[in-house]
Amino acid sequence: MGTAVFTSFDGAEIAYHTWEPRVAAEGVPPVVLQHGFAASTESNWVGPGVVDALLESGRRVVGVDARGHGRSQKSEDPAFFGERNMSRDHQVLFDRLELTEVDLVGYSMGAIVALLTASRDRRVRRLVVGGVGGAVVELGGVDAGALQGGSLVSALRTDDPANLTGPAAEFRRFAEASGADLPSLAAQAETVHDAPIELDAITAPTVLIAGTEDYLARSPERLVEALPHATLSTLAGDHLGVVREKAFTSTVVDFLAVG
Repeated sequence: MGTAVFTSFDGAEIAYHTWEPRVAAEGVPPVVLQHGFAASTESNWVGPGVVDALLESGRRVVGVDARGHGRSQKSEDPAFFGERNMSRDHQVLFDRLELTEVDLVGYSMGAIVALLTASRDRRVRRLVVGGVGGAVVELGGVDAGALQGGSLVSALRTDDPANLTGPAAEFRRFAEASGADLPSLAAQAETVHDAPIELDAITAPTVLIAGTEDYLARSPERLVEALPHATLSTLAGDHLGVVREKAFTSTVVDFLAVG
């Protein structure tokens, strides 16, 4: 693995990681991976085995640490964050690496980022999104009602998390276990994307992966219907668990293997 940092459109320092397969598949572009909220390339893609499976299939892999996450720059300023800024980071990275075509994979927050990128950048050949559902159509982002955005911000900022309950407590525990920067996460939680995404502008064939017990991926068929070239893959599991299932990895690898 190689790790490097690039300066994005607004001066933010964004870390990315690259892997080269032992034997490269011909005629396919690199796979770019965008992790979810409070995660990183390491926890979302390396740990569950997604990167290794892609490498085994002959794919070059690029993992992006979103702003405020992983090895990328941290900030307590909400204006620094937002999925639209993260999508602009994608475009700067594509230019830096001189990528003319990519396969793009995003999970949860990263799915919103990936949808924004695919809606305005024709370099996206194939698209995989997971951990989101009908709220993308209804609200323009993750299901804020299920996530309880205000309580999430409070949960990330409290000095006494012992009495937290519900989804906010779950994400606080996940963030702490991941070694994430809590002030940065709270700032991102204040600025989650809630404007319409031009889903009908996405020309890339797409698969949506949704866990049957994922409260953030309710009504996934609504999102599939709103995308011009999408199919739905429903897997057993909840929001934080389904990405670790072998079926998730095989769905990603098999879908991206199509020429």
